[in-house]
Amino acid sequence: MAVKTQKKAASIDMTAMCDVAFLLLTFFILTATAKIPEALPVDTPQSTVQTKLPETDLATITIGKGKIFFDLKGKEIRKRTLELMGQKYSVTFSQADKDNFALMEGFGVPIQSLKQIIDMKAADRSKAGQPGVPKDSLDNQLAQWIQNARLANIEIDNKELQIAIKGDAKEEYPAIRKVMDILQDQKINNFSLVTGLRGKNF
Repeated sequence: MAVKTQKKAASIDMTAMCDVAFLLLTFFILTATAKIPEALPVDTPQSTVQTKLPETDLATITIGKGKIFFDLKGKEIRKRTLELMGQKYSVTFSQADKDNFALMEGFGVPIQSLKQIIDMKAADRSKAGQPGVPKDSLDNQLAQWIQNARLANIEIDNKELQIAIKGDAKEEYPAIRKVMDILQDQKINNFSLVTGLRGKNF
């Protein structure tokens, strides 16, 4: 008669697995960067094109809700552009103002009110109710920002500044056309239109 041996349930030590999981979790938390809220969030039109914008030598003009916001890549270029704008409009910016401006995201205020936005914390700027950069014929500060940013980019990087227009899908055409006219007045005929990616079957 055969004797049956009782089988014991196999146990697996999960300590090493938990250690690895927590190490990976800690790594991802420490290396992740928080997304900074956009100064003017817009719902871009959809496209199937997958061309990536350059990481440097780029100015982005955001159009939405009847407002225009301006943004630049590169700390030194931002500082120099601010200096040139200060000289143009007789507004004095301290070195601390320039350093803080170099770290900011896009902005949408007249140059005379920019110092107040610079002094704010990043979280407060998006709630400040910025009215947009003036673009009227009597006070076309947007054209001056573009021109001085181009000068600063050539002076520092010895390259022509690239321009990208990021417009809200619901924005009316005349607002976009106004920005295009400003660009063409400065002989800028090549610029990028920022869109959201969609599937080709849609």
